[in-house]
Amino acid sequence: MKQIAILASGNGSNAEAIVHHFRATGEAEVAMIITNKPQAGVIQRAERLGVPCHYFTNAELREGTRPIALMKEHGVELIILAGYLCLITPTYIMEYPERIINIHPALLPSFGGQGMYGDRVHAAVIASGAKESGITIHLVDEDYDHGRHLLQATCPVRPDDTVDTLAARIHELEHRFFPTTIAQYLRFL
Repeated sequence: MKQIAILASGNGSNAEAIVHHFRATGEAEVAMIITNKPQAGVIQRAERLGVPCHYFTNAELREGTRPIALMKEHGVELIILAGYLCLITPTYIMEYPERIINIHPALLPSFGGQGMYGDRVHAAVIASGAKESGITIHLVDEDYDHGRHLLQATCPVRPDDTVDTLAARIHELEHRFFPTTIAQYLRFL
């Protein structure tokens, strides 16, 4: 069975959706969750789900030796960034070429790049007057939010939207499309 590692910095709702999807389909297994935040909500989710969770400092993650060794030891073939807020260094890209997938809570190339994450993205979308937003699932390369797109899905931006109401619709898209897009990509590995 193909093994996946999830890197997450936040609450972990996407990580949980991915774990549930692959437990239901049996197409792959989430071997571990790795986080750079010792108080991240994803840690409690991982514990509740029975998925091993490992904490590394930002410096350890940037350097990459220990996290990559751990993933290799467990046969990880694909890395998923699910709310992971650090730049992936070239070390990971060399070890896992075209095997790192990220999700961005907007339609790239707009509203992407360094510092564009979470509520900042939704606020920028609303402030721009855009009529639609969505998600972009893409392969990771050396630049923030730049790699080849695997899927984009859209939702309307309503005139009365707040950051929270738009974020709720974006989360629905993420939970619906992220696990299935990962599964589809895994079939080609």
